[in-house]
Amino acid sequence: MITTNLETKKSMREAFGKALEELGREDKNVVALDADLSGSTQTKFFAKSFPERFFDVGIAEQNLISTAVGLSMEGKIPFVATFAIFATGRTYDQVRNGVCYQNANVKIIGTHGGLTVGEDGATHQSLEDVSLMRGIPNMQVIVPADAKECSEAVKYAHKHKGPVYIRVARNSVPEIFSEDYTLEPKAKVVLDGTDITVFANGEMLAECIKAAQLLKNKNISIRVVNVPFVKPVDLDGILNLSSGMKCVVTVENHSIIGGLGSAVCEVLSEYNPVKVVRIGVEDKFGQSGTPDLLLKHYGLDSGSIAGRIEKIYDSIKSSN
Repeated sequence: MITTNLETKKSMREAFGKALEELGREDKNVVALDADLSGSTQTKFFAKSFPERFFDVGIAEQNLISTAVGLSMEGKIPFVATFAIFATGRTYDQVRNGVCYQNANVKIIGTHGGLTVGEDGATHQSLEDVSLMRGIPNMQVIVPADAKECSEAVKYAHKHKGPVYIRVARNSVPEIFSEDYTLEPKAKVVLDGTDITVFANGEMLAECIKAAQLLKNKNISIRVVNVPFVKPVDLDGILNLSSGMKCVVTVENHSIIGGLGSAVCEVLSEYNPVKVVRIGVEDKFGQSGTPDLLLKHYGLDSGSIAGRIEKIYDSIKSSN
């Protein structure tokens, strides 16, 4: 199912754009909407193939969502794309009351999520989008880890009746999943280990696989688990994969408040209390810089993650 080579990188945005174009060929009810960012979000593929089903509303994101709701009420399946910061923040009222309250069949793709937006800086680095979306009833939230999983998320959203939010990274990411991979709302082991379970998603999954390889050289065995669905979260999977562990770790390119870390804490605190260490952005805004430098600065690169987990492991070992 996976590769641990991680040398080949592909664009998640392009994968989204091409998957959407393919859906357009399969289903004439699929329509696409954008807010003057078609080249960035990659809805340009759909726009070129199906111009009569593509709607660019301009820089008017609230109208973007409201128009999509109207189209869904007429039996269309709207895929809405813009930067994550706009798709979830600027449009929150329309998403809550227009999409989710009515359980409208609208799919929202937030591209350029997290710190790796890079030089665009804090105003464009959405670190709270997952938190905003998972807090609304009826909304499902998916954070794919690579191009293949992103394509699968688009297919899943098409089949699912109701609102879906898919968070897509700006930069190209390592290939993790093979071509036979299919997406399910499950937490799945991508690298097994015995000492500490690490739950991750999005770009951080590859960083955690790299961190596991670094820790293996120090005789520390970590289990890396992919959790693409932050909502609905896989309660049974999280409980089973945390069983017997003295500590679990969550890693996300998002605020530690309200995202994957919070979802895992909610499950474990209620059903199987165990210590959880959340690795992410600690209640701060981002800043301008290259993606690699930002990940390192905020402790989200593989070396920093490995160092943090090593300290956790040493602490557990010394307390035994």
